[in-house]
Formats: sequence, structure tokens, C-alpha cells
Amino acid sequence: MSIDPRARPLSLPARPEATGGRRVGVLLSHGFTGSPASIRPWGEALAEHGYAVEVPRLPGHGTSWRDLDATGWDDWYGEIERTFLRLSRTCDAVVVGGLSMGGTLALRLAAEHGDAVAGLVLVNPAVHSTRKDLLALPLLKHLVGSVPGLADDIRKPGVTEHGYVRTPLGALHSLTRQWRALRADLPRVTSPLLLLRSAEDHVVDPSSARIIAREVSSRELTERVLPDSYHVATLDHDAETICAESAAFVSRVTAEGLPQGSRASLET
Repeated sequence: MSIDPRARPLSLPARPEATGGRRVGVLLSHGFTGSPASIRPWGEALAEHGYAVEVPRLPGHGTSWRDLDATGWDDWYGEIERTFLRLSRTCDAVVVGGLSMGGTLALRLAAEHGDAVAGLVLVNPAVHSTRKDLLALPLLKHLVGSVPGLADDIRKPGVTEHGYVRTPLGALHSLTRQWRALRADLPRVTSPLLLLRSAEDHVVDPSSARIIAREVSSRELTERVLPDSYHVATLDHDAETICAESAAFVSRVTAEGLPQGSRASLET
């Protein structure tokens, strides 16, 4: 198994002297068929503020799409949960973020670990789809195996996320069949939430953001529309906005003794 150097995990230490003496951690997850390359600049930008940053490589990613087809939801979530628990042991507070499926994993983590997740930053997360062809995945995964990839939905010219050129349908089915259970558990999510969604996204349709905003129990929910990016917004024209908004969010929700804001603070 050869790992693309661009897909290697990112791990940067906390600098408490930059964060008022508190050790603040941020766990970021990449999306389905992607790799840490798609969110590395985001993680590096947050580390500049003194936060410990962990960007794991999810099992089956960053090598070959055939490796991905040998993995599934339990493998991906297991890696995210292990990283979260390890980061929590060394930090006073941990914020979790993710792109696409990374946001899906972050929501499950928040549903399972409650207030231990100090905040959530989700970029184009997926919990639902209006695509009817996904209903045929249980059969298609045996007949077809894979289809052309979903990678590089990026508006900015000349940018690539170094994702897979093929999408394995067995792994995709493992993801989509988790959506129903996660949607049922969204009311268990109470962490402050920053939801960033692209105005034009060719991978995740707007139904996911609507469902998340409606169903979570977060005391504070802020929604931002990214006007100049497609799905992989972390590498697109709005990447600086994502970095700035998430850095300010992490600072606020991890400040010791700071009261939480109102859930009504939703903007579009």
C-alpha cells in the first residue's frame, strides 16, 4: 500500500501561550474518497492561532480506491473517535470539524460524546440526498463495483484535492445507509454549530443543510453561505472565509466561562 505524500495525516501541537494558557484542540476530518490534502490548508491556518490540530487519514483513503472498497463506516468513525479521545486527553477543550463525509462523522461524534465536543464546524456535510440512483446501491455495488469519481468539485481553476478517480459503490453504500440513523440522532447534538455551505454544490444537495439546521439541538447555530465555491470549499475561493470564521468560532466556544449564544443566530 503506497500512500500519496499529499495524503499524509497532519498533526500539530498546541501552543498554550497563544491561547490564554489553555490547550485547545481541533480535530478535522476529510471527506469520502478524499484525503488530508483537501483540508490541510484549513488545519494549518487554525494551528497558526495556537490550536493543536489533528487531521487523520481515514482508512482506505489516500492510496487506491480499491483499498477504500475494503473499508466502511465503522472503520472511518473508529479512526475519528480514537483521534478525538487522544486529543481530549491532552487538551482543555476540543472542537471538531469536517468536510462532506467528514462533517457526517463529526455529527456522529457530537451525538455520541455530547458536551465533550466544544463546538462543530461543518463544511458541506452530508446526511441525506435527493438522488434516486442511490436507492439502487444495494444491487449496483454487486453489478458495477465502481463509478467515475466525485473528486475535484472546485470552482477555482487549477486546484485539485488529490481524490480518487473512481468511487467504490460498496463503500458508498456503507456511508449512505448510516444517514437514516444519524438523522434520527441529530437532536442529541447540542454543541455550538457553525454550518458553512456552498451556494453551488454538485456533490451534496441543499437538503442536508436544511435537515441539520432543523433537527440539531445546538444552543447556538450559525449558518454561512459560501458564494464563490463548489463542494470542496476548503480549497476554493472561499477558503480564507472558512479559515477566518472557524478560527473565531473556536476561540469563542472554547473560552473558559464564556456563556453560549442563542440558537436563533442563524444567518444565510
